[in-house]
Amino acid sequence: MATARAFAKAGHAVAIGARREERLRELAPELEALGAPFVFARSLDVTDRKGIEFYRDALVEAAGLPDTIINNAGLARGTEKIEDADGIAWREMVETNLFGSLWVTRAYLPAMLERGSGHVIFVGSVAGHHGYAGGWLPSAAKAGLLGLCESLRLETLGRGIRVTSVDPGAAETEFSIVRFSGDEERAKHVYDGYEPLHADDVADCVLFAATRPAHVNIDEIRVMATAQADPWHLARATEGK
Repeated sequence: MATARAFAKAGHAVAIGARREERLRELAPELEALGAPFVFARSLDVTDRKGIEFYRDALVEAAGLPDTIINNAGLARGTEKIEDADGIAWREMVETNLFGSLWVTRAYLPAMLERGSGHVIFVGSVAGHHGYAGGWLPSAAKAGLLGLCESLRLETLGRGIRVTSVDPGAAETEFSIVRFSGDEERAKHVYDGYEPLHADDVADCVLFAATRPAHVNIDEIRVMATAQADPWHLARATEGK
């Protein structure tokens, strides 16, 4: 939602999609009030290829082919180690984090190539660069996303397509709540003792990359809180006390 708000404030038309339709209904009028000249809001599940195509067709009919698509769906469930994993959430994480971005990109890319312009932005994670105990599957999925970005840049080179990966570290969003199966108190403790990134910080990075001149491609933005060095090294104020 923060990214949609950032684009709306900058005066861009915005298309939003999510599984929770009530969020879309709440957000759409807010985006218009913030300055978006046009808002397209419709239910979207990135693990449903047919649903992605239905969303795309409706969007193109209503507003034309978008200039930029932002793949920001992602989730992690649990903190189990490989030796203890039961595999229940594996498919969901891979299909959302990796295949979801792949199918959404595939839905728009041919028309962008035909037009000769377009920008594909992936919101990944520093976990794609560094694996960590208890986060091996999200790390593997996000690493796969980095490979997808690199391949896409090469496959579309010279054809007017820009590709960017924005990879944040610890950010205080609903990510940890989902990871801990709705346990908000446990999720809150992830951010004890330091100020993490906020959703607006990541949105600023996405907007910056998207609004560079057409001849400028921001290849990758890896952004973390000042108190973070990598997925497992954090300077918490409570440490050593």
